[in-house]
Amino acid sequence: MRILGISAFYHDSAAALVEDGQITSAAQEERFSRKKHDSRFPRHAIDYCLGQLQGDLNDVDYVAFYDKPFLKFERLLETYVAFAPRGFRSFSMAIPLWLKEKLFQKSLLKNELKSHAPDYDWENRLLFAEHHQSHAASAFFPSPYDEAVILTMDGVGEWATTSVGVGKGNHLEMLKEIHFPHSLGLLYSAFTYYTGFKVNSGEYKVMGLAPYGAPRYAQLILDHLIDLKQDGSFRLDLSYFDYCTGLRMTSEKFHQLFGGPPRNPEDPVTQRDMDLAASIQVVLEEAVLRLTHSLAAETGLKNLCLAGGVALNCVANGKVLRNGDFSDIWVQPAAGDAGGALGAALCAYHLFQGMPREVNGGVDAMRGSYLGPEFSQYEIEQRLSAVGAKYEVLEDDALIAKTAAAIAEGNAVGWFQGRMEFGPRALGTRSILGDARSPTMQSVLNLKVKYRESFRPFAPSVLREDVSDWFELDKDSPYMLLVADVAPEHRREMTEDEQSLFGIEKLNVPRSDIPAVTHVDYSARIQTVHQDTNPRYHALISTFKALTRCPVIANTSFNVRGEPIVCTPEDAFRCFMGTEIEVLAAGNCFLRKEDQDPNLRRDYKDAFELD
Repeated sequence: MRILGISAFYHDSAAALVEDGQITSAAQEERFSRKKHDSRFPRHAIDYCLGQLQGDLNDVDYVAFYDKPFLKFERLLETYVAFAPRGFRSFSMAIPLWLKEKLFQKSLLKNELKSHAPDYDWENRLLFAEHHQSHAASAFFPSPYDEAVILTMDGVGEWATTSVGVGKGNHLEMLKEIHFPHSLGLLYSAFTYYTGFKVNSGEYKVMGLAPYGAPRYAQLILDHLIDLKQDGSFRLDLSYFDYCTGLRMTSEKFHQLFGGPPRNPEDPVTQRDMDLAASIQVVLEEAVLRLTHSLAAETGLKNLCLAGGVALNCVANGKVLRNGDFSDIWVQPAAGDAGGALGAALCAYHLFQGMPREVNGGVDAMRGSYLGPEFSQYEIEQRLSAVGAKYEVLEDDALIAKTAAAIAEGNAVGWFQGRMEFGPRALGTRSILGDARSPTMQSVLNLKVKYRESFRPFAPSVLREDVSDWFELDKDSPYMLLVADVAPEHRREMTEDEQSLFGIEKLNVPRSDIPAVTHVDYSARIQTVHQDTNPRYHALISTFKALTRCPVIANTSFNVRGEPIVCTPEDAFRCFMGTEIEVLAAGNCFLRKEDQDPNLRRDYKDAFELD
């Protein structure tokens, strides 16, 4: 049985294919369209998934959509009625769009899909799951657990913003929900907006900025913005927010409480912004910890699955794991709306069709999240030649040896190998790599390669077998969704003068033997690299370890600020030629910047809309 899952029309459109219960392909539309967070109908992602079948939609048994549009329309109407006459301007802008397009999404979907298969039985074979049900299915069904609690937290689905379910075998039961407008995701997004970053895109910047600040405003948030109960349930004071009916996230009352208007996006980040980031991060962590503590006590279950955009907050995830209420946690790597496409397909397979589920004894079913397109060596050579690239073709061992040496010599290396990752993180097939031991690598990669804010941290990719020697973690973290501290023996204690520094001044102070991946609080967003899911990347780090005695390299996504992660060899070459990346390893092709035609260099810094 083959089921195609689709998410679309809000943000991060995607498609995923499930065949006989196995996840065989999944990709976000943005990777093909080159438009960050593309929300349009995912025709390219669908074409990719169907191409994996070497067929068309007639070869698919069901198509499943990730939410129920009419329920969203109901929420929109009820919200405007509840807040009338406030928000008429927003209402007058939103309603025509809904009436023209979103209310009739079933018809819109059918019309789009009919271009693939005009004679498909859309009345009986197009299915709709609820938004949080899709998230929950994406978290539980691929997890390595036979039974688990499932916690979904995001901005809002149809009505739910936080939901709890229990999964067992091929069953999933949703137990309780917190409804819009009370939302942890929207609370965090309000501070994303207020600190000058883009909502639904910049939340991870707030998380990365938080360690530079002090949580001076945390109690103010708890006293005024959110009534957080001991069991983690909560309500927001809506007078401080404007997202229900307005065109912005925060109200004048919010601005007065925190002492001024929102930061303009391109203004310098101040200590106040860092303190605000630290404060909302602490409040979010407290809410999540109270929720998970109460759910562990209530259910008695030992496994926790997480999904929804809030589950991408890997700092909070790490604290839930260390808290010990659950023995194990597993987070869907595409935890946001893109993962809803996969969840919808799994809902259709297990819940609608009642098909059995196989648990792989400790191994999840995401295949390392390497579910996107790949290119043969022949295709890579043909495509690179067509754009004028100069390269040498090496045998596997030689390519890995030269790439490891280039990293050890301090070069920024583009690494384009195998199947593209599904989800927002580069996991070693579409990555830019650097030497984690370098005290300058973080700022070099941020400012000269990524063209983004200097404070943004990079993830360590570490051999799974060595993780506990370098970090205070001894569990799998293949998807960069757990944060843990660098092991004490690898830390460097700061001097008295260094400790007196504030905020961003701490950035250039080396804090460990691997400063490029050590945040100012000694934490790191860890990716464990496994030989069974990515043998080539594992071999590269193993070779780097043999050269340097260090099994850790710095990993960031292969793109610049505002650009989707590269998908094709041409994308990789353009990014290589538009940045200060010195080396590109694409398949078995090895490229050095100095060998390229200088006329192919391009101004890449302003090529994409800021994220």
